Amino acid sequence: MAHSARPSLPPGVVTGENYRKLVATCCSEGYALPAVNVVGTDSINAVLEAAARNRSDVIIQMSNGGARFYAGEGMKDQHRARVLGAVAAARHVHTLAAAYGVCVILHTDHADRKLLPWVSDLIDESEAAVHATGQPLFSSHMIDLSAEPLDDNIAECARFLRRMAPLGIGLEIELGVTGGEEDGIGHDLDDGADNAHLYTQPADVLRAYNELSPLGFVTIAASFGNVHGVYAPGNVKLRPEILLHSQQAVSEATGQGERPLALVFHGGSGSEQRQIAEAVSYGVFKMNIDTDIQFAFAEGVGGYVLENPEAFRHQISPSTGKPLKKIYDPRKWLRVGENSIVSRLDQTFADLGATGRTVASS
Repeated sequence: MAHSARPSLPPGVVTGENYRKLVATCCSEGYALPAVNVVGTDSINAVLEAAARNRSDVIIQMSNGGARFYAGEGMKDQHRARVLGAVAAARHVHTLAAAYGVCVILHTDHADRKLLPWVSDLIDESEAAVHATGQPLFSSHMIDLSAEPLDDNIAECARFLRRMAPLGIGLEIELGVTGGEEDGIGHDLDDGADNAHLYTQPADVLRAYNELSPLGFVTIAASFGNVHGVYAPGNVKLRPEILLHSQQAVSEATGQGERPLALVFHGGSGSEQRQIAEAVSYGVFKMNIDTDIQFAFAEGVGGYVLENPEAFRHQISPSTGKPLKKIYDPRKWLRVGENSIVSRLDQTFADLGATGRTVASS
């Protein structure tokens, strides 16, 4: 990956060349951005607040289930809900991101074969957005065909990338299998921590890079034992050195510098800081964090409810006779949850070395 002088980009959602510049800056300067799965305006706003507070850029992403939830569980057509929810969330982020003074990468998470129509329809939406505004809705999309033969994975990714690249949208692919499950996409850990499927082969990374990078901007989620969710100590064996081996294989074959790949760390929740730092040193620019953020929100709200039990059982206090509306007002407990997300992300920005490193122009 070629590197240039540190850019100064307009705050807001980055796409096209500005997206490439932000990723290149992360890789060249040796830090990464948290990629936070969101499900509604509360989580989106908390992520933007955390990024602004830490003077860091950030990645906001939606899974298919998160997008469907954003549209409302009452929408019976689940495919339409996935599309409309993702579009509504994207427009929400586009509307607010610049006001927070940071750059935002807007991304959709794992899409296996059954969800390819979702990605295709979102590309259609971005085509309309480019026509209307000059900018696509999303910075990038992820296609996860890691459970399929490599030939099929690369061929399908190439088909989509040919549509996405002219719009300024990047593609994230997965090679190797990320264990665990997220919104119905994932793989069991039946074979234990040494399951070879959890470790990507550098030769596969080289082949995918050679075939896809000429078509557009590609980032790679190469599995090194990582899983979705949080597991008991010892049940997951991370081997970040696999990322280094992939970088070396591509570097030697292409002559494009020491770290030619933009790599992604899936399943970052629960990972040790030492392993996070090692992965980032090998060219990881993006670390997904979902489970820890879900727990942070739940812990904050749950604590508030436990501290104010009367207000969540009665409108008028049985003990004092006073109204409890100021306590059970959703803005009160939702804000507690948002604050809990912000506090958890403070740690993540620091772990990834991203604090204070926004490329957004002031």
